[in-house]
Amino acid sequence: MSVEKNAITQKIFSLPVLLIQIEDWKKKGEKIVFTNGCFDLIHPGHLSYLLEAANLGDKLIIGVNTDRSVRKIKGEERPINNQQSRLQLLAALFFVDAVVLFDEPTPADLIKAIKPHILVKGGDYKIEDIVGAKETIERGGAVKVLNFLPGYSSTHIIEKIKQL
Repeated sequence: MSVEKNAITQKIFSLPVLLIQIEDWKKKGEKIVFTNGCFDLIHPGHLSYLLEAANLGDKLIIGVNTDRSVRKIKGEERPINNQQSRLQLLAALFFVDAVVLFDEPTPADLIKAIKPHILVKGGDYKIEDIVGAKETIERGGAVKVLNFLPGYSSTHIIEKIKQL
């Protein structure tokens, strides 16, 4: 099987170009699902969560924290993988349709711009605590909290490596 590099890079968008693509998808009646995160070390928990998110609609868009924003959230030793590597890894997943960077402390502005039909987060979030939930619901969209696979965490993987 031969896969062109272009098949991956064409899923990596700037926000202005992504908004044009989203309008096209919405005109075709496609249901847009959005989630976000650092996705520093991709593990089976991420894959399970993202696949479940993708199955909620027609197009899965992932907002990815820039390296600078990951450092602010996770500390100076993070990320392990730079933003371009993280974008490429996520874009290589067959069930991901678009990835876009965001540099703000939260994806609030990105969510307002994208206006997803379904906003998804993983873990033990309460819907009322999810950034963008209120606006998504007010527009008639849905907000879902998906379970993570137990036992998988980038932080746990990093700690395990440090012990070696």
